Amino acid sequence: MKILGFWPRRMSGGARLFVVVMGEWAGETVGPDVWETCWELIPAGSVFAFLAEHRGALFPADMFADMYPSANGRPSMPPQILATAITLQALHGLSDFETVQELRCDLRWKAACGLGLHDMAFDPSLLAYFRRRLSRSVRPNRVFETVREVVRATGVLRGKHRRALDSTVLDDAVATQDTVTRLIAAVRAVIREVPGAAEVAAVRCTAHDYTDPGKPRIAWNDQAARETLVDALVTDALRLLGHLPEQELGEKAANAVGLLALVTGQDVEPAEDSDGRDGRWRITRGTAYDRMVSTVDPEARHVHKTRSHQQDGFKAHLAVEPETGLYTAVALTPGAGSEHHEAAVGVDLLAGEEDPVDVFGDTAYSTGEARQALDEAGHRLFLKPAPLRAAVPGGFTLDDFRIDTTTATVTCPAGHTVPLSEPGGQHQQRKAAFKDLCTGCPLRERCTKAKAGRILTIRPHHDLQAAARDQAATDPDWQADYRRWRPPVERAVAWLVQHDNRKLRYRGAIANNTWLHTRAAALNLRRLINLGLTRTGSTWTINPATT
Repeated sequence: MKILGFWPRRMSGGARLFVVVMGEWAGETVGPDVWETCWELIPAGSVFAFLAEHRGALFPADMFADMYPSANGRPSMPPQILATAITLQALHGLSDFETVQELRCDLRWKAACGLGLHDMAFDPSLLAYFRRRLSRSVRPNRVFETVREVVRATGVLRGKHRRALDSTVLDDAVATQDTVTRLIAAVRAVIREVPGAAEVAAVRCTAHDYTDPGKPRIAWNDQAARETLVDALVTDALRLLGHLPEQELGEKAANAVGLLALVTGQDVEPAEDSDGRDGRWRITRGTAYDRMVSTVDPEARHVHKTRSHQQDGFKAHLAVEPETGLYTAVALTPGAGSEHHEAAVGVDLLAGEEDPVDVFGDTAYSTGEARQALDEAGHRLFLKPAPLRAAVPGGFTLDDFRIDTTTATVTCPAGHTVPLSEPGGQHQQRKAAFKDLCTGCPLRERCTKAKAGRILTIRPHHDLQAAARDQAATDPDWQADYRRWRPPVERAVAWLVQHDNRKLRYRGAIANNTWLHTRAAALNLRRLINLGLTRTGSTWTINPATT
């Protein structure tokens, strides 16, 4: 047997027992085993009772072997117990401190994790240590993957060929910083991480005492004073960046320099009467694209879920089987960037499906690229098309023109036909210009206000989008299916964010993505238990009598 670690356990009378094993802890519990002695007190059919009985089968010892490759030992608590603890933690939306308190005081938690009645659990930092190892491992989502295998083994999704897509914004775990705070924090990071930066700052940075933890002492209600401060802070940042010693930088130092350059570039612009060469600056008017909102969590972003509502944080993306409410795939991404758009991530969420499915989603998933990718994969699409906008209020839209991409011609409502231009531009768009044909046209007022006449832009995947709009408008079966199977995903979103889980507890996309998968795994497990999940021999099954 390969020795992987020593796990000390405190016994009655102060004695300590050391057990050396490769798999699950095999020593005695501290006090009576809660599940063996108090099982009648644990609610039957609960997640606690299920984990108390089947924890070892769900989270076997070898499941975590790769996370502890060293022969020098493991933490003082077996990973199976920690995996059970973070699953319950994600299910109930608790902090590390609250989780450990439950493990110390709640019989249900002790039974689920296999602890003895007098076990004092462990320090809360051990949960952070375990999550960090998990998120940096080769299989950071193994808890979700394990529960997904249970779902597959039960066959509960057999014959259920629908998947609903949606996303929701999760608030970041840090406070959004203003421009002054970001600039000062970024300068401090460079001083702290880059060798020689402190000496440069002492000579060339005079706008603020960067060793002072507070904000600069100015009249904050005086706009001129604020603008003078911003100008001076940017000057300090540029002087610091321009006079750093030439040297090979480590990862932390390079990140600090890059962060300062990013903050300086995205948050300020030349002063109103400046051409950018006289060193005078002001806070940028408006919001820069992909703007970082905090130096504490550089991956958090402004997220516009709607035109009128903005949050700071990340996007959680979901694929749900609408009849059972089970999450089939999830992902957490930064809130900005085309690669993090719902349509792009939605295609990835469905990549693991073994067979074609019916895909339900709102207009965010109805891009031409997404439709083409999903159509080529054989999926049947119930994606709500984005509405067309008329050039003139109440006038003609794109669908009022006869567009033939095969013959490359477009005919307007008045009967005029013009050729389509050759594909060009970044997105291979084509143009149909009616120009002089609009002069004197009796339908002009309903078509265009442009002096040069109507110009139509035909984007790639036009035929796919036009067919989708026609189907959504005229096919009653499509409409009935969309109304029935799209709304249940909203319930899955509500389950995800309940217990104050709209607010993230961790920093960065990696840690929060691992949390999201653990949260989805815990919710799936609870749902399976409600459906009658049990284990017969070595097989996971759904008990029909309890469904």
